[in-house]
Amino acid sequence: MTVAELKDLLRDQGLPLSGKKADLVSRLNDAEATQEEVQEEVEATQEEVQEESQEKKTHESDEPEGDYQDEGEFFEGEGDFEEWDDFHTARQKPVLDESMEAALSMRADQKKKQPKFRRQEWFRYRRLSKTGYRKPKGKDSKMRKNLKYRSPMARVGYGKVSTARGLHPSGFEEVMVHKSDQLDGLDPEKQAVRIGSSVGNRKRSRIHERADELGLRILNRRQIERKGGI
Repeated sequence: MTVAELKDLLRDQGLPLSGKKADLVSRLNDAEATQEEVQEEVEATQEEVQEESQEKKTHESDEPEGDYQDEGEFFEGEGDFEEWDDFHTARQKPVLDESMEAALSMRADQKKKQPKFRRQEWFRYRRLSKTGYRKPKGKDSKMRKNLKYRSPMARVGYGKVSTARGLHPSGFEEVMVHKSDQLDGLDPEKQAVRIGSSVGNRKRSRIHERADELGLRILNRRQIERKGGI
């Protein structure tokens, strides 16, 4: 092989290209030897794993039957295992058609490009930085005049897709609820529940139970802490 061909092989394997032709040949031979050693080690480890799995299968087949008392119980002497009281339940997902899914994804892409609207002079006063956006109305307001280096104003052009307007990012239509009776008649495939902030723990627990019965998803679900050991 020529030097150029040897360098191409070295380049494919990520090896250095410096040196004479003899150095290139020896470098390729060393790389091939190391690859063969690695392959032999991999094959040996695979054989060991297969032997261990076969031994486990033979031990399991040799174990005597009848150690179980009833279905779902463990061996005698293993100890009693506590049952899980609370199991993880998957969140309900809305039933959406292809057009609605496309609208939601388009709205998410538009939201990434949208600037963060700030109140006028939010950088000057701390209390203004904590409040939401308000339209500037001052006569000499630089932000209202849309001068350079000023915060952008909310305009009509920043509107999102009309079909997905007002929906939760998951695709649900949010319904504000304050009592468990308000859950009747809701569609679990399209509507989700948001509990009011003024609702107490007792009513909140009733809403949780009723929503689980109807298969409704609660968007602001939280763990209720009982006070007084009740």
